Amino acid sequence: MSTDSTSINELPKQFDPLSIESKWYSYWTEKNYFHSEPDNREPFAVVIPPPNVTGVLHMGHMLNNTIQDVLVRRARMLGKNACWVPGTDHASIATEAKVVQRLRTKGIKKSDLSRDDFMKHAWEWTEEHGGIILEQLKKLGASCDWERTRFTLEEDLSEAVIDSFIELHQRGLIYRGLRMINWDPEAKTALSDEEVIFKEQNSRFYHIKYKLTDSDDFLAIATTRPETILADVAVCVNPNDERYKKFIGKTVIVPVIEREVPVIADEYVEMEFGTGCLKITPAHDRNDYDIGQKHGLPVIDMLEADGTLSAEAVHYVGKDRFEVRKLIAKDLEEAGVLIKVEDMQNKIGYSERTDVVIEPRLSLQWFLNMKELAKPALEHVENDEIKFHPAKFKNSYRHWMENIQDWCISRQLWWGHRIPAWYFGEGENDFVIAKDIDTALEFAREKTGNAQLQPAELKQDEDVLDTWFSSWLWPITVFDGMKDPENKDIKYYYPTQDLVTAPEIMFFWVARMIMAGYAFRGEKPFSNVYYHGIVRDKQRRKMSKSLGNSPDPLDLIKSYGADGTRVGMLFSSPAGNDLLFDEALCEQGRNFSNKIWNAFRFLVMNMEEGRSYTPKLPKNSDLLVDQWMMSRLNQTTAAMNEDFDRYRLNEALQKVYALVWDDFCDWYIELCKSDVPGEKVPADRLESALGIFEALMKLLHPFMPFITEEIWHHIRQRDQDQALIVSSWPIVQNNAINPESEETFALIQQLVSALRNIRAEANVPPSKPIDVIINTHNDETTSRLNSESWVINKLQKLSSLNIATNAEKPQLVASAVVAGIEISVPLAGLIDLDKERQRIEKEIQRFEGFKKGVEAKLSNESFVSRAPEAVVQNEQNKLRDANSNLEKLREQLASLG
Repeated sequence: MSTDSTSINELPKQFDPLSIESKWYSYWTEKNYFHSEPDNREPFAVVIPPPNVTGVLHMGHMLNNTIQDVLVRRARMLGKNACWVPGTDHASIATEAKVVQRLRTKGIKKSDLSRDDFMKHAWEWTEEHGGIILEQLKKLGASCDWERTRFTLEEDLSEAVIDSFIELHQRGLIYRGLRMINWDPEAKTALSDEEVIFKEQNSRFYHIKYKLTDSDDFLAIATTRPETILADVAVCVNPNDERYKKFIGKTVIVPVIEREVPVIADEYVEMEFGTGCLKITPAHDRNDYDIGQKHGLPVIDMLEADGTLSAEAVHYVGKDRFEVRKLIAKDLEEAGVLIKVEDMQNKIGYSERTDVVIEPRLSLQWFLNMKELAKPALEHVENDEIKFHPAKFKNSYRHWMENIQDWCISRQLWWGHRIPAWYFGEGENDFVIAKDIDTALEFAREKTGNAQLQPAELKQDEDVLDTWFSSWLWPITVFDGMKDPENKDIKYYYPTQDLVTAPEIMFFWVARMIMAGYAFRGEKPFSNVYYHGIVRDKQRRKMSKSLGNSPDPLDLIKSYGADGTRVGMLFSSPAGNDLLFDEALCEQGRNFSNKIWNAFRFLVMNMEEGRSYTPKLPKNSDLLVDQWMMSRLNQTTAAMNEDFDRYRLNEALQKVYALVWDDFCDWYIELCKSDVPGEKVPADRLESALGIFEALMKLLHPFMPFITEEIWHHIRQRDQDQALIVSSWPIVQNNAINPESEETFALIQQLVSALRNIRAEANVPPSKPIDVIINTHNDETTSRLNSESWVINKLQKLSSLNIATNAEKPQLVASAVVAGIEISVPLAGLIDLDKERQRIEKEIQRFEGFKKGVEAKLSNESFVSRAPEAVVQNEQNKLRDANSNLEKLREQLASLG
């Protein structure tokens, strides 16, 4: 489309986002604008944090992917070879739970199926529901390279995961061991420490008597988990605790189970906490396990995988742990050994995936030694080779890395990457690590010395690897860097540039990707990490379906358009801080779209039929308004560039918002209008306005891609390769930045605003002509304002305008003071004198209050002696100006009689 063929009839009166969004998204994809291949340009690669394959779009995804798209679109406009790689995560726990739930509705138990049959159901579920979220991201405008879409369980990526396990095992970093781990009774799997979320909650502290076997004395223990006394094997006291020294070496009887256990001593026990006596349950508490190992105590596991009591408990077998807690408390009370129950607050660990209370459990699992892997990962964040934005997150990263624990990487699930361990016996080391059964057989024959060992005698480990063990390789594997370390993609795109994520997965994912980068490629996986906050409601609650406080992102897009929704998300999203989402911000975004649309419609309305217009920036114009607008345009572009460099996206958006709404729409367009009412905007002014509008569309495009692309193609004739998405980001023209013009125009804006206020307060309609006298008290200012007086005349209906250094003024005037300049409007026949007196008195009160505050600062010796000289001088200037304004206002008040 071109300006000579665009007429007002082609532009709908109201902007309808739904009518253009699919059109332009299809256009971008058909023209292959999102696709990237290695070339001579500077690469700008971003990998999407892969959402769960069967997930749907939520508000966190909306924020995360809007930010990524803004960064990618701007990089593309900067001439970089932008490559945004999409994909999904197989999400072992979440997906398996969904499949099990679905099977249950069909009357099928997982335990009734073979592994292969279950996997068929899982793949069926994935193919039905997988990829929905990626289609939803297209509605948002995400400019991903869809041809590069990856899945963590696809063949090549799965092979990379297995290869990495084998390599780390060969390096001696992966080992199998019996350890106390976090157990999820709902998912029936082990969890890493990072998958446990601690929540503050109300609990009960049960004080229980443990009677001595040789007397009527007893020791009192206190616990929040009375059901675990069934697995107690000792009572421990501090050897320095005078209260209990005489009991060390004796035995006590554990209530209910009636088990005789020793009283042991260990300095681990805190004498001041609880009763000073600690029940020892090695199978169900990490610290107890350590004490048990140290003192050679037995281990009794009283819980089944699903959180019910096992036969080892003897009592309450088959009942749920929390049901037993209530039952045993009642039985302890009836037995006369429950001393008291106190209410208390403590932190309880919950599964990050299933939201059930985790259980410490002794289990044989696979672990990854993290100490060596963590060293380069910490060093290269500390020295800013990898930069965190905001930098404050380096502190929590450092703390975690310096205190890192081994990673439990095995999960008791079927959906995922099966551990490549093959067992040939029951011994602790009767296994080999191999990629397939043929290789495993070869290794096993060699290890056992049994050349007759058969494939049927090998059994592969039933467990799969933690989902994060595949996603920590994501920046490498999406470019096939494990499969082919020297391929053109990995050499060109890696390291990637920006990672956008939430700080809540800093340890789950970000830290581990950094470790994997140095472990497998010897270099960082990305250069910058931008941490955005959590989306919360106005009550600061995290948005979630369960709370019912989260709008459907697709409904927001339907209501406000993708552009309006993106603007609303970014307006409320300061870097690194939680986002307090308010739907009104999306409405503000939609209103902004309408403002842009209406401004363009106005320009098109002023085009003469059959005439061709060439949009052009007014670079060498003598007009103040052009000089001011060009200066504002370039100043804003420079400031936005700085904001982007600092990952202050919401500040960049606010700047261009103000430039479009305030400067262009409210001032520049008004001053482009013809001096003759009813006449169209002169052609040269229209071309300048279109030229500036074109530049504004470029600045807005990363934030609002759809409306800007639509208008871009209306502004002038475009070839197919001249889409806005691949146009050039505006280059700052430093010679166009004109502080003097900005200062003069800003002064005129203040004068015009003051005249509007006088009209409003005096109830003088804008259509009624007024006489205006402006006393500058400065010859240079008088000259400047007189040369640009046309601006005031154009924006105000005036009978006369007298700008002078010391102009005479009548007795009765409505007045205002702006930057030391007096504005007077003769009141004869215009206003109510009493109201004008009240207005001036209010202004005097305001200035007196301001003056009092400044005087208080300047009378503070501490402030004057410590503040920089320039700051003190600034306060002195404020005091001088306040006195000057007060003097003039009092003169005006006196003139009213």
